Amino acid sequence: MEHPDSILIVDFGSQVTQLIARRVREAGVYSEIAPFQSAAEAYARMQPKGIILSGGPASVLDEGSPRIPDAILSSGLPMLGICYGQQALTQQLGGRVEKGAGGEFGEAFVEVGDACALFDGLWQTGDRHQVWMSHGDHVAALAPGFRPVATSKGAPFAIIADDARRIYAMQFHPEVVHTPDGAKLIANFARHVCGLAGDWSMAEFRAAKIAEIRAQVGSGKVICGLSGGVDSSVAALLIHEAIGDQLTCVFVDGGILRQGEAEQVVGLFRGHYNIPLVHVDAQALFMNGLAGVTDPEAKRKFIGKTFIDVFEAEAKKIGGAEFLAQGTLYPDVIESVSFTGGPSVTIKSHHNVGGLPERMNMQLVEPLRELFKDEVRALGRELGLPDVFVGRHPFPGPGLAIRIPGEVTKERCDILRKADAIYLEEIRNAGLYDAIWQAFAVLLPVRTVGVMGDARTYDSVLALRAVTSVDGMTAQAFQFPGDFLPRVATRIINEVKGINRVTYDYTSKPPGTIEWE
Repeated sequence: MEHPDSILIVDFGSQVTQLIARRVREAGVYSEIAPFQSAAEAYARMQPKGIILSGGPASVLDEGSPRIPDAILSSGLPMLGICYGQQALTQQLGGRVEKGAGGEFGEAFVEVGDACALFDGLWQTGDRHQVWMSHGDHVAALAPGFRPVATSKGAPFAIIADDARRIYAMQFHPEVVHTPDGAKLIANFARHVCGLAGDWSMAEFRAAKIAEIRAQVGSGKVICGLSGGVDSSVAALLIHEAIGDQLTCVFVDGGILRQGEAEQVVGLFRGHYNIPLVHVDAQALFMNGLAGVTDPEAKRKFIGKTFIDVFEAEAKKIGGAEFLAQGTLYPDVIESVSFTGGPSVTIKSHHNVGGLPERMNMQLVEPLRELFKDEVRALGRELGLPDVFVGRHPFPGPGLAIRIPGEVTKERCDILRKADAIYLEEIRNAGLYDAIWQAFAVLLPVRTVGVMGDARTYDSVLALRAVTSVDGMTAQAFQFPGDFLPRVATRIINEVKGINRVTYDYTSKPPGTIEWE
């Protein structure tokens, strides 16, 4: 999907490059990320109006270190270099970079020494502002045409400017929240330096994407695996708006969904939207296959494989579908084309329909592959999807199976479903749902002694989890008001047979993960 007014972000391997794209889009300008190795091709394809060069872990002084492609460096476009991007610009344009004695890491302060377009309406000469530094090397001598416009204790060239060529660079990271004015600096680059209007919107994206889907699919048939989550729901609605009954959704119920979820999905998509929907009750198949399985990875792999098997069988019954729709998001696309091209450590296998296109000889339709999660929610609202779907907390592909450490059985799923529903109901009643990134219950493989009435009990323990987060990469335990957790625990123990003790998980991410398995 091409945008006439866009910014290309060249990725040199920073852990926070995605945040640059988010900040540009928050300014109303479309952006894409390309690894430096393929940035020249992305530049030729996109024809952007500006370039941002990310940070990265390498040193420009090392042999074979990443370089700015010549096509980009000689493009004449406005450029903004960040950290490694500043050093690469300096070195390749004739300046000098040196190894630092100790580097500069964490909170720092820059002093504005001169005006430039990045500061318009934001910073004044003589101002002092907090920023976030993370660098070892530093610029020692400026390239011809540049002037310093801000300094810090550890970086005399904290921000530099070549106004004639519209090239600006900074040693700190404006994309992170620890640089309070960073988003505004990036917005100034996009609007004041690149001259972009900042009018990219979900309404524009919706119209352009519908035209693109129609052009790709033509009169062909599309099948979509509908989970009921935000991503697949928004993808299905958008595709249906584009091609109508050429789309058929397949909803596989393996008995590991939340309470009432299957009925809600079927009612909304088949009833309200009148989208052709195949509802497959595969609970017995999943429960039989999970019997005796306790390893988390084994659970995930069985669920993923079984979903593919069931989906493939249903697709064959439908017949004639040439396209497979997936709710792939932009972070998935970025991560699949890593900076180094090397493997990453697998913390957990991701449950998706990977392998289906090749196995079934189908072409992919991925209408959300250019969007971040919050943008998908905005598109869902643009499409009129009810807020109960749009604002729903993330739910893992393997469902309740990874919220039941140990063996998964129908009985344990039923217990967890009921307890989880009570927990979420109380959160909604307290008006806290939207303040929490994700909340859920975990049924532990532990039994404890309790007393109910005059009788001894020996039942299961339930753990409650709720976290706040921006993007799921890091998370903190949510701090409930004083009487909330005791009230929830009392309800669950009184109303859910099989649970006699409730705990709360205060672990942050890292060191923990949000889900338990």
